Amino acid sequence: MYSWLWRVLPGKRLGKVLQLVLLSALVLAGLYFFVFPWMDSLLYSEPTQGL
Repeated sequence: MYSWLWRVLPGKRLGKVLQLVLLSALVLAGLYFFVFPWMDSLLYSEPTQGL
């Protein structure tokens, strides 16, 4: 996957590195702000008060 991505990205070495850093940051931000909170709401329920 990484070699394919490296070949597909335009530009020279520095441009490709910057694009990969930006893509990684976007993916991690999407996971942190959208995917992980959604998964948290599915997997863990709110604690209930006494029985």
